[in-house]
Amino acid sequence: MHYLITGGAGFIGSHLVEACLQRDNAVTVLDDLSTGRFENIAPFIGQTNFRFINDSITDEAVLDRLASETDVIVHLAAVVGVQLVMTRKVQTIEGNVLGTERVLKAASRYGTKVLLASTSEVYGKGSRIPFREDDDIVLGPTSVSRWAYAASKMVDEFLGLAYWQEHDLPVVVFRLFNTVGPRQKGRYGMVIPRLVQQALYGEPLTVFGNGMQRRCFCDVRDVVRALMSLANHPQAVGQVFNIGGCVETTIQGLAERILRVTGSASKITTAPYETAYGPGFEDMQRRVPDISRISTLIGWKPSITLDETLMAVSDYFRMLAGFDERESPSSGRHARIDDLHLTTALE
Repeated sequence: MHYLITGGAGFIGSHLVEACLQRDNAVTVLDDLSTGRFENIAPFIGQTNFRFINDSITDEAVLDRLASETDVIVHLAAVVGVQLVMTRKVQTIEGNVLGTERVLKAASRYGTKVLLASTSEVYGKGSRIPFREDDDIVLGPTSVSRWAYAASKMVDEFLGLAYWQEHDLPVVVFRLFNTVGPRQKGRYGMVIPRLVQQALYGEPLTVFGNGMQRRCFCDVRDVVRALMSLANHPQAVGQVFNIGGCVETTIQGLAERILRVTGSASKITTAPYETAYGPGFEDMQRRVPDISRISTLIGWKPSITLDETLMAVSDYFRMLAGFDERESPSSGRHARIDDLHLTTALE
């Protein structure tokens, strides 16, 4: 099987690349490195069944050629992270909608199967817990920037399903709920890498809002396992699937758990959302997926605990910073991970 993974140099994409290669599949990555990082895929360079194309999904000629050569496209390329969504509104809308349209158009010329990434953000202000794929959706006003991201991903879903219904293009839509793990960085607003780094460096852990927001986190390794199964299951075509954990934790509780896992003596502080995201930011109090549909079809459910994930994230940042349990990360001898983009072209 030959996979084309758009955004394959990103956090989730690079883990999917690794899993595909381990199963003796051929993989092509298409990534412009705007948020993805070459270091994520550097270990695969030189392998005979791996190819990296440094280009944009908006390049129709490149997409056409790649779609003609592959069996499955996993479309992960998108604007990611709350901070980017809030500060790069035009890029969010145009990148998500136009990019997806071009991927689908290229795939339709060759009948290439497409796995289309979506997000729990599409559930908007829904209050029915857990969220089911067929629930009604309530979004906020267009004057609130956050909803632009949710709306753009909904349009992506509409497009994907329309190509399936009208052109028989095999499309599978998957909605991700707070995927976490090694290689994810906190610079775009992702909560776990941000808090883990603060804990490791002896800094106060900053919890935005009152900390009572509840989330379900899912290890990227479990997510990749689900994607590989969906890619190979014929009955997944034309359907939408939630992929996420089902064990809730408050963000305050998450911060406390990170202190325990890392052994940090840091304190937990709270700050208003405006501090990070500007005025008018809205957050959802709960995000819980109903995963019965994917569980029924492929027997999938998360297997990795949150503590195991947090330990893996902690080990990853310790490795990058070059310190171990015997050294104090706050001693000034090691680079702050979020500052690495100042000194390397790979960020």
